[in-house]
Amino acid sequence: MKVLGIDPGTAVLGYGVVESAAGRPGRLIECGVVETRADDRLATRLRIIHDGVATLIERHRPDAVAVEASFHARNARTTMVLGHARGVILLAAEEAGVPIAEYSPASVKKAIAGRGAALKPQVAYMIQQLLRLKALPAPTDASDGIAIALTHLLASGGRKVGVAR
Repeated sequence: MKVLGIDPGTAVLGYGVVESAAGRPGRLIECGVVETRADDRLATRLRIIHDGVATLIERHRPDAVAVEASFHARNARTTMVLGHARGVILLAAEEAGVPIAEYSPASVKKAIAGRGAALKPQVAYMIQQLLRLKALPAPTDASDGIAIALTHLLASGGRKVGVAR
């Protein structure tokens, strides 16, 4: 099973593509970021995000897209703008006919590091161990995308399952 994990953002979107392997949580295929410019209009940034995710889906043909679920930021505008980014991510997956799963930040941290309040360096270290990587994944946004993909693989046991929406 191949999963595209996405950590949404309007400035920097992190992603990781992980494939399950026999007897292991998975193998990292690719990770990185989709970046937009701060001086671009929101609509332009959303198009860049949509096109970037659509390209990733087309290139990797994942069995599922796992996305970090919404959370309430202290700033209402930040929450709303992040919701727009999540919307175009979900749209790209829906257009491609790929099942979508959503995981809260705490459930990702718990699945990967064993506790929902784990710090980013702890999660990155556990990703390195689980995937037997020589170095910590970078940048941290990409690491978060990998963690979300791994969470889905661990939750599904590497099998295609009904995906939460």
